[in-house]
Amino acid sequence: MSKALRLSEKWFRRGLWLVAFVFAGFLIGLGGTVVGDLPKVEQPLRVDDFLDRAAAERLRAGIREAERAAREGQDALEQARLKRRVAEADTQGARESLQAWLATRRATQLAEQDPEVIARTQQLDRLKQAERAAQAAEQRQDQVLLDARQAESRARRQLQEMEREASEAMNAQARRVELRVFLYRLALTLPLLVIAGWLLRTKRHGTWWPFVWGFAFFALFAFFVELVPYLPSYGGYVRYIVGIVVTVLVGRQAIVALNRYLERQKAAEQLPDAQRREELSYDTALARLAKGVCPGCERPVDLKNESIDYCPHCGIGLFDRCGQCATRKSAFAKFCHSCGAAAGAAAGTFTRLVPGPA
Repeated sequence: MSKALRLSEKWFRRGLWLVAFVFAGFLIGLGGTVVGDLPKVEQPLRVDDFLDRAAAERLRAGIREAERAAREGQDALEQARLKRRVAEADTQGARESLQAWLATRRATQLAEQDPEVIARTQQLDRLKQAERAAQAAEQRQDQVLLDARQAESRARRQLQEMEREASEAMNAQARRVELRVFLYRLALTLPLLVIAGWLLRTKRHGTWWPFVWGFAFFALFAFFVELVPYLPSYGGYVRYIVGIVVTVLVGRQAIVALNRYLERQKAAEQLPDAQRREELSYDTALARLAKGVCPGCERPVDLKNESIDYCPHCGIGLFDRCGQCATRKSAFAKFCHSCGAAAGAAAGTFTRLVPGPA
């Protein structure tokens, strides 16, 4: 079709297409901003919103108290261990001293030293008792520390179980929120797609066609970029089912449109030659001829073969002769390319080619 347009008209059309794309770009930017803000209509979800807050706070307070008790118990245990080691060292020193003294006592055999033996033995007994007391204190601190750590562990397990259940509830709610946000997007983009389809069907050849096409580009972008990637998954079932439904609908519409087109073409091929050429748009006929196809049935025709004046498929006249100079010309041309004479009602009359003089 571009070959049939005037040079200035070509540039005007290119400029109008630029207007369409710029218009679509601004609409896409606005639509993207609106779609991006749609999730803000829903409150952000947190795990704490799905917990029993009183119970969770009690458990967290218990964990903090157990951690504090464990720290204090660890400090006390270290002190008890130090005291036990000191008591063990004192006992060991006293035992070694007593053994050395007894060895000396046996060597001297002095009876007057017997009371000192008793005193040293009693001192060793006291040190052993102090050592046992230190060991008992250490064991008590071990028990306190163990109790604190076990209490902390129990509280943490209970809190983790509560958080796990809350997380599952939050995920379920998040899926519901995701579905609602998708429905918001669908409620926004689907009407745009319907309006774009109606505009393309009824207004695409009108005066304001750049805005029609710009709006159509915007609607397609909103549907396939702003909506389709955010289809809820649910394990892939939703996306596959939606894909199947969309494919069936689009495929059915394409099949119906193709059958209607073929029916129209068959009906048009049954019309008289002159009527068929009258119903063909001038620009459409020239565009099809430029592609090497018949303007009537759109089947390939060897237009360079000067012996072909009619379409061998549908019989429509492709070439005739100028009524002024008898030059062979396109039957759809408005003027003769040789003498410039007007073709008159060229689309309604057809001058059959007759063999010229040899």
